[in-house]
Amino acid sequence: MNQASDLLKARTREGSLWREEGEAVRCLACAHRCLIRPGKSGICKVRWNNAGKLFVPYGYVAGLYPDPIEKKPFFHVLPGSIAMTFGMLGCNFHCDFCQNWFTSQFARDSRSLRAIESAQRVSAEEIVNQALAYGAKSVVSSYNEPFITAEWAAEIFDLARQKGLKTGMVSNGYATEEVLDFMAPRLDALKIDLKCFSDPGYRSLGGVLGHVLETIEAAFARGIWVEIVSLIIPGFNDSDRELYQMARAVAAVSVDIPWHVTAYHPDYESDAPATPAQTLIKVAEMGIEAGLRYVYAGNLPGRVNSYENTHCPACGKVVVVRTGFRTRVVGIKDGLCAFCGARIPGIW
Repeated sequence: MNQASDLLKARTREGSLWREEGEAVRCLACAHRCLIRPGKSGICKVRWNNAGKLFVPYGYVAGLYPDPIEKKPFFHVLPGSIAMTFGMLGCNFHCDFCQNWFTSQFARDSRSLRAIESAQRVSAEEIVNQALAYGAKSVVSSYNEPFITAEWAAEIFDLARQKGLKTGMVSNGYATEEVLDFMAPRLDALKIDLKCFSDPGYRSLGGVLGHVLETIEAAFARGIWVEIVSLIIPGFNDSDRELYQMARAVAAVSVDIPWHVTAYHPDYESDAPATPAQTLIKVAEMGIEAGLRYVYAGNLPGRVNSYENTHCPACGKVVVVRTGFRTRVVGIKDGLCAFCGARIPGIW
């Protein structure tokens, strides 16, 4: 796999999120806080020590697409709009159920080595111009873990903001206080995966549960709009006890944080069966019982009762109608319910 990392070293430049520790450098972009020796890379395989300085991904994308913003998923951010979505290569986790493994696991899995061929040089200006050309309302970093490419995202987001676009990240939430401080002035929305609620479960993925919970709290405290996604995987994280703990953890930060519970489908190394629609409905009901005001069931359009729609928590009326990525705003004006005037939190 070293060959894959070496191929990308030419597409790096000195980063901002690090400090010197002798000949080594301490990376501050994610909660691993890797101590990286000269010539070596961090756990993510894309941030490396070049003669005592940390070099980071820059100036390319492995994917650039105009997606419905609901695909991220963001349900309380400019519903029905287009999000120009860009991604790079690499990840700081190694989930065997990854739904974007081709780009995220390129340096760990020989089957995805050809992902390097999709890495096309591009400037921040070209990405923002593409967004404007497609009529996008936002620019979003996704497809791989965005915090490990934070410096590149920052350059794009700064320019996007100047052009009146909103910005977002789709992340596993394995952040640090330093990277959140770095991104907060230029980041409008953050989707965080809450993958399970057990320490052994997170260790099997390459992380620590506590760091993700800290990221949720810290991002919310900084005024970044946060939405949480839990991919419900049979046999991994679908016990009633664990699911209720997840819902309670989100509600403890704010009952206004949307919680998306989405259906898993076999796509990588996990042999878990696909998630039944009835399981998603049950989990969504748990979220409501835990006190959350906005719970959504995803990936099974038309099969999850009304859990694709946004309801006003005050009057109960449907204010946004969804079926898959087809969206109609029917009852929100200036962030308020058009039927009763209650505030609907989000970016409208």
